[in-house]
Order: sequence, then C-alpha cells, then structure tokens
Amino acid sequence: MTYFKDKFRSIFQVKDSPHHIAMAFALGVFMGISPFLGLHYLGGFFFAWIFRLNKLVAMVGVTVSNPWTIVPISTFCAWLGAKLLGIKQMLPEVDWGSISFTKMLAWLKSLVTDFDNVMKLINDLWPLIKAFFVGSMIVCTVSAIASYFIIHNLAVRYQKK
Repeated sequence: MTYFKDKFRSIFQVKDSPHHIAMAFALGVFMGISPFLGLHYLGGFFFAWIFRLNKLVAMVGVTVSNPWTIVPISTFCAWLGAKLLGIKQMLPEVDWGSISFTKMLAWLKSLVTDFDNVMKLINDLWPLIKAFFVGSMIVCTVSAIASYFIIHNLAVRYQKK
C-alpha cells in the first residue's frame, strides 16, 4: 500500500501548475473508467500528449481502474446504465445444466466459422453492451470532474509548503 501512496504523492512533486496536474489526473481517471476496455493506458497517454499534459500524472489517474477495482467499477457502470435506460435484463437466459466443455468448444468454433453466430452473440449481449457504455460514460465524466477539484485542491496545498 505504501508503494501506491508514494506514487500518488509523486504527482504533486511534478513541476507544473495545480491546474495542469489536476487536468492530467482527471484525464487519466476519465480514460481509466471509460468503456474502452484495453485502451485505457494508451488512451490516457495519447490524450495527455495531444493536450500537452503530464503523461506520468495521467497514467497515475488511469490506475484508478486496476485489477482490484475494474470489476466493481464495471459492474456499477453496467447497473447504472441499465437503470437509466430502463433495461430489465442485460444477459440472455442460460441453461447451465446443458453446458459442457465439448459444447463450449463447438460454440467457440462456430464463432470463428460462422459470422451469423457472431452477430447473434452481439445481438444477445447488446443490452449489456449498451448499458455498460452509457453507465461508463456517465461515471467516468463525473469521476473526472470530481477528481479534478480534489487533485487541484491537494496540489495547491502541496505547492504552498
């Protein structure tokens, strides 16, 4: 835990204005919670570079979504999106008794060999995808705004010392 505290505190030692530090961190938080799974770090780095913000501080912000937090954050985002969109059931019904390893392999093979099966899977998961996207965009926006003000306040205090 000390390692993470030290990394977090290191953002206040950056030779930059509190506004730029807070903007970089908020951008990182936005990208870290965004629905673009797998692109969090790349997106955080890219947008920090585009907006000429500190890339290290943005990467620290992205780490708000990490292996310990991604499941609860993603679950909350999907739940929020479903509530806002009025989606009652996000996942299709599954007959758990009929699932076997052989059937799973056959199903996976059918995804590779038959594009219609891929489209059916996307169609079946569409309520979940839609809810996750909407919820994530709301949560990442609110979290980025809140983190901007928190980090800005902390950076001003730290730089006064």
